[in-house]
Amino acid sequence: MSEQDYLKDISEIKNLMNKSSRFISLSGWAGIFAGLYALIGAAVAYYIVSNSGRDYLILDGYVFQLIVLDLFLIAFLSVITAIFITTRRAKKDGVRMWDASTKRLLWSFLVPMIAGGIYILIILNQQKYGQTGALMLIFYGLALINASKYTFSNIKYLGYTEIVLGLICAFYPGYGFWLWVIGFGVMHIIYGSLMLVQEKKQ
Repeated sequence: MSEQDYLKDISEIKNLMNKSSRFISLSGWAGIFAGLYALIGAAVAYYIVSNSGRDYLILDGYVFQLIVLDLFLIAFLSVITAIFITTRRAKKDGVRMWDASTKRLLWSFLVPMIAGGIYILIILNQQKYGQTGALMLIFYGLALINASKYTFSNIKYLGYTEIVLGLICAFYPGYGFWLWVIGFGVMHIIYGSLMLVQEKKQ
């Protein structure tokens, strides 16, 4: 066996090991759609608050309830779209959708997200609204970084960006809405577009 054939075999073995330990069926389209949903949802929220006759939210008010519903719809549509696109790509690539790598990915992502969601609900119950946007960005960033071990490693850079935006949001809570738009809307579209470029090169 020549040295070139040996190196080729090593490369193939490395690729097989990488595929078996990482979930690689994520598509950039999932990120783009998530970003678009976030932008549309943010526009709806802005419209609701602007036409409510006040520029603040209260926990027992209908405005706050509409905003929460808006957030849940954004999350729901993002998850459903991601599952649909990812399942479709997995079938196209001839790989299993639900395997050990998928379970590791979901567990790593959901633990910080669930912990963050519970904490946010606790402070909202205490009528502390100012840091909600910052906490959403920070915990989401931590979830992405934690999950990056089991999927494309460059997703951690999106996580770092979300955390930085969250910290800025905590320092300047008055700009929380716009930083949320940048983090969940603009950055998802940018990252998803970069992933699509990488997919076309493969």
